[in-house]
Amino acid sequence: MKFPLQKLNQSGDQPFEFEEDVDIRELENMNNDIRRISDVHVQGQATKRGDDITVTFTAEGEMILPCARTLVDVPYPFQIEGLEQFNVSSFYKEEDESEIHPVRGEILDLTPFIKENVLLEVPTRVFCKDDEVHAQALTEGKGWQVVTEEPEENKVDPRMAKLQSLLDEKENNE
Repeated sequence: MKFPLQKLNQSGDQPFEFEEDVDIRELENMNNDIRRISDVHVQGQATKRGDDITVTFTAEGEMILPCARTLVDVPYPFQIEGLEQFNVSSFYKEEDESEIHPVRGEILDLTPFIKENVLLEVPTRVFCKDDEVHAQALTEGKGWQVVTEEPEENKVDPRMAKLQSLLDEKENNE
């Protein structure tokens, strides 16, 4: 999501409004829990005051994450409110602790900041619903399968069979 600085200059004191779907699927290849992510719908506005640009935006989308218990795919919808500040001055020097990002060149690229905000939104754990677990859980694989235990019936130890028959007779006589 790139904006030419000329468009921001043309808007004057009025905020420059934008709305676009952004493809950030390269997050799937990074070392995180995101298995899949849909295009993110971003809308917001940019306001320029002197050399400073303030961008506020809302990003909405859905990512697929693994369940913490079963590793089944869990859809996780998100909505992020973001605020980023930029400076276009060629004399501006970025400080280590500064939250103001310098803009080099004539284009403001918001995509890396959208990715950063989405990564910050990824929860540490998600859980799927119990009915989905049974529908999607693996029951067998190469060299293994899930075995369920049958409930044990009241089996009498053959060594105690005579005692059991005596107890049964006693109960029948009473």
